[in-house]
Amino acid sequence: MGNLPGPAGACFQTDMITAAHIPIQPAATATLQPPRWQQLWRDAVRDPRELLAMLGLQAQAQRLSEAAAAQFPLRVPRGFVARMRPGDPDDPLLRQVLPVNEEMRPVPGFGLDAVGDGAAKTATGVIQKYRARALLVATGSCAVHCRYCFRRHFPYAEETAARDGWREAVEAIRSDPGIDEVLLSGGDPLSLATPKLAELTDALAGIPHLKRLRIHSRLPVVLPERVDDALQAWLAALPWPVAFVIHANHANEFDAPVDGALARLRGSGVQLLNQAVLLRGVNDSVEALAALSERSFAAGVLPYYLHQLDRVAGVAHYEVDDGRARQLHAALAARLSGYLVPRLVREIPGDTGKRPL
Repeated sequence: MGNLPGPAGACFQTDMITAAHIPIQPAATATLQPPRWQQLWRDAVRDPRELLAMLGLQAQAQRLSEAAAAQFPLRVPRGFVARMRPGDPDDPLLRQVLPVNEEMRPVPGFGLDAVGDGAAKTATGVIQKYRARALLVATGSCAVHCRYCFRRHFPYAEETAARDGWREAVEAIRSDPGIDEVLLSGGDPLSLATPKLAELTDALAGIPHLKRLRIHSRLPVVLPERVDDALQAWLAALPWPVAFVIHANHANEFDAPVDGALARLRGSGVQLLNQAVLLRGVNDSVEALAALSERSFAAGVLPYYLHQLDRVAGVAHYEVDDGRARQLHAALAARLSGYLVPRLVREIPGDTGKRPL
């Protein structure tokens, strides 16, 4: 791309990285002007007080935590901010990105690696938790820093699959004929330039036992301009069926530009799915969950997973207890057609798959 600075999370300890330590990606082309999405990325809001001022919420500054913002910096594209409700301190989109005092409260049971990524590493940037599937941590960069991110303490500087031209990661997958599906994750894989993504998939294309590719990305929702002609062409040319999993937690995250980006993705031949996280104060009501499912389906995206919160340090204020989660899910199933009801799951380190609740 020209690189975009910033990891999906900053850090509490020295083995975790800050935005300044993400390696710069080589420029994709010699054009004078970068793609529009890259400029919009660079223009993202990074100052919590600026964000509050944009929404007329300067009086909420006492909620801000400078320590939380230093450990995990604010980043939110201005187009996403435009979907927030001015004057509403409880706006569900604002709540997902604003660094607040509750993040600094230690809570037992909330740690640095909530889902067992470290124990599941098989090569640099390769995580294999489930049979036949390998996840590539393609990058540490994200266009938005979601405060509940389960990899907010992940050591991206040491554990990114793109190191050394993808060679170690690709060879690890090539050497295991039991792997038939690769997941691109991060960070956000779409933060990489399209030529960089093509470099990876060209290498993977030579592995005969791969049958499917899955891409997990929040960019079509938070920065829909990323879905440009080059990305569409890359997706359309891939040799495997592609499941493209977006991440939206609330119906208000959808607007006309997002709908357009999702239509372009569908036009490239991918299967669109949505995964959400159940978050207190964001979507922990039947009305909010039903609206999310209906709005995502209207945009051509099938509800897939509703995740219980991964218990990473700094996110306890978002947690909805399992009993309440089951009640909400049962009420949602009673209200909507079956294909609109995502599976309610939790990730347990060491399990062979997501655990249904």
